[in-house]
Amino acid sequence: MLTSDSRDSVQVASANLIELDTVSRRYEVGAGVVTALDDVTLTIDAGEFGVVLGPSGSGKTTLLNLIGALDSPTSGTILIDGKRISESSRSELFRFRRETVSFIFQTFNLFPGLTALENVQFGVDVSGRRHEHDRARATLAEVGLGDRLHHFPQQLSGGEQQRVAIARALATGNPVMLADEPTGELDFRTGIQILELLHRQTHRGITVLIVTHNREIARVADRVIELSSGRVVADGPPDGGQVPIEELRW
Repeated sequence: MLTSDSRDSVQVASANLIELDTVSRRYEVGAGVVTALDDVTLTIDAGEFGVVLGPSGSGKTTLLNLIGALDSPTSGTILIDGKRISESSRSELFRFRRETVSFIFQTFNLFPGLTALENVQFGVDVSGRRHEHDRARATLAEVGLGDRLHHFPQQLSGGEQQRVAIARALATGNPVMLADEPTGELDFRTGIQILELLHRQTHRGITVLIVTHNREIARVADRVIELSSGRVVADGPPDGGQVPIEELRW
C-alpha cells in the first residue's frame, strides 16, 4: 500500500501476489455452455510487468475480471496477496476491490460531469484515502496533466483521457493494476507514453497486468501469458527476449 507520498513502494505479503489454481469460467448461453476460461493455473509475482496476449474471444478479459473480482470462477481457486477471493463474501470482495486492485478500462470510464481532478479524487475517495487531499493533484501532475486539472473529459484528447484514467488508478495506491487494452484507441506516440508510464509503476512494486491482442506490446513485458480458446498456450519471456519500449513499432 502506498503512503501519502505517491512515490513510495507498495508493500505486499509475498512474492507470489496472484495465484490461480485450475480456474475455469463457464457461462450458460441458451441451452448450451460457453467456456471462457478453461482450467488455468498460474502465479504472478509482485512487481511483475505482465502481458496477457490473445485474439478476441480467447479469454483475456475474463481472466482480468476474475483476478480483479469483477467476476467469480465456476471452479478453481484464486488467491491475491494471500486472500482467497474465489470464496469471499460480497462485502469482502468490495473491500478487496477497494484496497487491492485498480482497473484501467479501454473505454476510460470517466465521469463526463466531473473534471480531471474530480475524476481522480473519486478514485482516492473510494479507496478510503479521503484524508490525502493532495494525492489526486500530485498524481495528475505525475502523468503530465498538471495543467488540465479543471478540464472535463470532453475537453481532453483520447490520450489525455487515458492518462486521467491511469492517474485515477495510481491514486488508489493499490498493489495490483489491471489494464484492458490501454493503448487500443491511442495513436502510436501516445501509446508509447502510456506504456512507459505503466512500466514505471513496477519500480514501486506495483504489479501491472496488461490485456492486449497487440504482439508488439508483448515484447516489453517481463512475462507473456498467451491464451487461446480459454487455455494458456504459452507462458514465459517474450519471444526473442525483452526489448526497451523505445524499440516498439506498430
